[in-house]
Amino acid sequence: METRDVISLISKIREKVNRFIVAELAENGLEGIGTSHGDIIYALLRTPRLTMAEISQRIHKDKSTVTALVDKLVRLGYVVKERDQVDARVVYVALTGKGRELESLFEAVSQDMLNVFYRNVSEQEQQELLRILEKIHRNF
Repeated sequence: METRDVISLISKIREKVNRFIVAELAENGLEGIGTSHGDIIYALLRTPRLTMAEISQRIHKDKSTVTALVDKLVRLGYVVKERDQVDARVVYVALTGKGRELESLFEAVSQDMLNVFYRNVSEQEQQELLRILEKIHRNF
């Protein structure tokens, strides 16, 4: 493998991580939840009420994609949508009790994924990888 192959390798790792997460969620009874749904739920676990625009910014997806993802989460009972009382154009999204119950599962799946991801990688190598990826990220 050559240094120019790194982007392809990163893409392959991302695909494997996404497959791992989806499989773990399905194994725990969460069929039909993708990683982008998880990104929304995770954002709402950190900030209990967000506008559609705020979710869009946090998960780096366009608003129409976020709308479709949120609508599915509403149908599954994990989130609710609420219109702003002052400006009806603004829609807030919040977790339901069922959605909040996902936090411990999400944390467990995340930890399992990280354990696999960093298997045979030293703490020093992990820090160096993070430093390099942050440096590359700033280039864009």
